[in-house]
Amino acid sequence: MTDTLTPAAQPSADALTAEVLRNALTVAAEEASIVVVRSAYSTFIVEGSDASAAILDAEGRLIAHSMATTLMNSMALSVAVPHLLEDIPADTMRPGDVFVMNDAYRGGIHTNDLLVFRPVFVEGRVRYFTGTLIHVSDIGGASAGGMASLATEIFLEGLQLPPVRIATAEGLEAPIAGILQLNSRTPDKVLGDVRALIAGATTAAARVEALVAEHGPEAFDQGVRSYLEHTETRTRAALAALPRGTFRASYVIDDDGIHPGRSHTVRVAVTVSDGSVVLDFDGTDPQVPAAVNASVSQSLAAVVFAVRCFLDPTIPMNDGCLRALDVRLPVGSLLNAQSPYPCGGRFLPAYAAMESVFQALSDAVPDKAIAASGILQPFSIAAHDAPYWIHLAYDYGGVGARWGKDGPDATGIHFGLGRNSVPQIEPVESRCPILVESVEYVPDSGGSGRWRGGLGTRTVFRLLADADITTRGDRLRNGPPGRDGGDPGRTGGFYRLTADGREVRLASKTNNERFLAGEAFVVETTGGGGIGRPEERPVEEVLADLAAGKVTRQAAEEVYGLVWNGEDVDLSATEQHRAGRRAAAPA
Repeated sequence: MTDTLTPAAQPSADALTAEVLRNALTVAAEEASIVVVRSAYSTFIVEGSDASAAILDAEGRLIAHSMATTLMNSMALSVAVPHLLEDIPADTMRPGDVFVMNDAYRGGIHTNDLLVFRPVFVEGRVRYFTGTLIHVSDIGGASAGGMASLATEIFLEGLQLPPVRIATAEGLEAPIAGILQLNSRTPDKVLGDVRALIAGATTAAARVEALVAEHGPEAFDQGVRSYLEHTETRTRAALAALPRGTFRASYVIDDDGIHPGRSHTVRVAVTVSDGSVVLDFDGTDPQVPAAVNASVSQSLAAVVFAVRCFLDPTIPMNDGCLRALDVRLPVGSLLNAQSPYPCGGRFLPAYAAMESVFQALSDAVPDKAIAASGILQPFSIAAHDAPYWIHLAYDYGGVGARWGKDGPDATGIHFGLGRNSVPQIEPVESRCPILVESVEYVPDSGGSGRWRGGLGTRTVFRLLADADITTRGDRLRNGPPGRDGGDPGRTGGFYRLTADGREVRLASKTNNERFLAGEAFVVETTGGGGIGRPEERPVEEVLADLAAGKVTRQAAEEVYGLVWNGEDVDLSATEQHRAGRRAAAPA
């Protein structure tokens, strides 16, 4: 089915014009995100291309976003617009005004993610907004780069901003810019990042204004409405094809970093009916004074992403898709935190919500099932004293196996990151006193099964200067579960390699762990879970994994049940051995 702004039954000329308009809006958002990346100062943005842009209507409904924009960011921009208008009514806005905010409880993500909005005026009224969003280099808090992993309240995570005017047609609002700089360890980079955000939003606004002028205000508005309605129709049709019923699942977060051994659980009941779905997270554990809570926008993004993975992938992502989903996030839970509970570790409960929906819908649609995956593992390496430098990054574990396919290696399921969010080695080494000694797969880290989970990785950073290291990981104690007899993924971890070669495991969530020059910091990511019993995996696929270094010979024998005759596999003996294992397996 062709995605157009108008129903397919309309004349072809109208449909063609609508399709041109739809793509023009997407290109406008994409151009804005590119402008942000090209203009930004922070290494994380410049080298990782982690910038987002979106076009929204005056009520905050998502119309289009850039190809690099993740659901975490587009949902934040969408949820935040009504709160912006609560504090700054549209009739007080003027052409050229630009606004910034980062309030996690009003649509934001966490303090380091700045949301910038520029109103688009049509015939003298605010009719649309363009929005840009990036994680700026530093905005204060207990740890450089916004990684306060042991925060017990949001005030430790950095400066909070309500919706405020950051620029007018005359330029930056100096008092607000000064506040941002005064609260940052890297003031010049933060101001440069803010200017980049404004440039991106301004670029998108100019493109939208040009499209309105070209098509006329009424035709443009009608085109947007029809496009959203068309997306809603397609989404409801896709949902109607799913099996009806209520499917329940849960996922456990290892710990919160504050209370040793205390885990937290996200629970969901997914009820599919004719053309709609209710996702009720009643029973999810309450918010805690630790950085394992999420705001509404982040939890909503996780849920929407998970549902869309079971639908037609060509359905556009805009407000029309959201209309068919009833997402219920209990106030005061891990998924709907209230002040002053910290939200910096928002991806931990958000990814748990995603996995819960994945497993519930995998039960509903077994031929699209996916096992749990290794989660992204953020970390920062930062100078202890001025002059400050910061390397903020994350790495990925393996994706869980899909029904009929192995999980991708070292990729992760990421609905919250940008184009190339793992920066290239050379720019990192040129900007920071760090030497990346190795990046490699971890053999046997993917959960075994008929379909194997994706592999995790091991990266070694040699420090050329003293530094403080902060980590925020999970799924490092409990490996991502497999399905239908598949094994969980092997857990990763964070480690210190001392100058004399000893390897010391760090806690999954640490703040400002001092490393000395000459020591190395090691990041190992977790593999994905497998699907189906390992002895069902064809021998030739096990041998291919062995040749590629993805499994060891020991695992091929002990886990997959291969029997060797010298250097070759004895197929007859292997089948007999596997048959015995299948017979002994519990029903």
